[in-house]
Amino acid sequence: MRRYLSLLAIALFVVSAASIVADEAVLIDFTNLKADIVPQKDPATDKDVMTQNRATMMDFSTLAGASYTADQKKAMRTSLALANWDVVLASSSRTTANTRLSMTAAVPVKGTDGKETGTVLGVRIHFPVESFNSWARVSPPFEIPAFEPKATIGDDGAITKKEASTSDDAVNARMSRFEGSYDANARIYNALGVVKNVGIIKTVAVTVKGLNFPHGLSVVLKDNDNVEKTMFMGYLNFDGWKTLKWDNPAYITEVRNRELRLYPLYPRATPFIKFDSFLLTRDADHEGGDFVTYIQNVKLLYDKAVLEPVMDIDDESVWGIIQTREDQRKKAEAGRFGNRQVLRYLETLKKENKTSFTTEVDTTK
Repeated sequence: MRRYLSLLAIALFVVSAASIVADEAVLIDFTNLKADIVPQKDPATDKDVMTQNRATMMDFSTLAGASYTADQKKAMRTSLALANWDVVLASSSRTTANTRLSMTAAVPVKGTDGKETGTVLGVRIHFPVESFNSWARVSPPFEIPAFEPKATIGDDGAITKKEASTSDDAVNARMSRFEGSYDANARIYNALGVVKNVGIIKTVAVTVKGLNFPHGLSVVLKDNDNVEKTMFMGYLNFDGWKTLKWDNPAYITEVRNRELRLYPLYPRATPFIKFDSFLLTRDADHEGGDFVTYIQNVKLLYDKAVLEPVMDIDDESVWGIIQTREDQRKKAEAGRFGNRQVLRYLETLKKENKTSFTTEVDTTK
C-alpha cells in the first residue's frame, strides 16, 4: 500500500511539472519567407527578381473552373513571400491615397559587420492625417491552411505532392507543410503559420522594431473552430528591436486549481492555432500620415491539448472527416483568392507601363 501511494505521488508530481513547463513554438518567422523562386523581369532594373517563397507556395488553380486560360491559372499561384502580404485599412481610412501608400516589403537586416543576417516583414501604413481613430490589418495573401500535405516545389512554382514519409523521425513525418518542422534538440516547433495540438495559450511574443510611433500592435490568431483571438501586445513608442509579450491572465499554473475534463478524441484530436493577421491601431490624438515598422517573428508558449496517444487504428484514413473539412475550406479560399488574382492579372494586362510619349509634338512649327 505504501509503495502504491509513493508511485501515485510521483505520477502526480510528473503531471504537475509537465503542466508548468509549456511547449514552445515559433508560430511564424518572417526570415523564412524571403522570395527565392519564380523569377520575373523588373522593368526598373531590367533584371530578374524572385517573386515567390518556395516553402509556402500554393496553387489555387487546381480548383478553378475550365473557363480560365493557362496564363490566368498561373496567376493563381502564390506564396507567403513578404511582398505578397496585404494591408487593409479601416473603411473610414480607405482613400485612394492611403491605400496606395500602404504596403509590405521584404526588408534585409544587417549585422554589425555590415553583412545581411536575414529578411523581416516591413510594413508601411499611411493613416489619415485627420484627428480620428483608425486601424490597419496586415494579413497573408491567403488563409494559411492547417492540413496542407507536404510537397516538392519547383523553381517555377509547380507543386508536386510528396509520398508519405517513412522516416524514423515520427514527429516531423506526420506534420503538414505549414506546420514546418520540429527541432528535437531545442524542443521547439518552427512553424510556417500553424501549430497543432494547442490547448491553453500561456504567452504570445512578437519581435518588432519600433520607431517611436505611439501606435498599438495586436496579434490575431485563429483556432480550429475558426474563432479569432486578438491579443494586444503593446505600443511601438520605442526605438530599436524589442520583444513584446502578452501573458494570458486566465492561465492557471497550479493543476489542482484547474477545471479537469475529458475531451473527445477523433475528429477533435487536432486542435490548432494559426496566424491570422497583425492589427495596428492609431489613436485620434496621435499624429497621422506615414507609419513604418518591422516584424521578425511571432512565438507561442502553450499547453498541449492532449497527450500523444499510441493509436492502433488510423481514424483519419478510415473516415476522412478532417480532410473533408480542410478540402471545403480550401475550395472556399480558392474561390475568394483565385478570382481576385485573375482580376489583378487582367488589370496588369490593361495597365500602361510607358512613362513618356513615343514622339513629342514640335510646337515651334
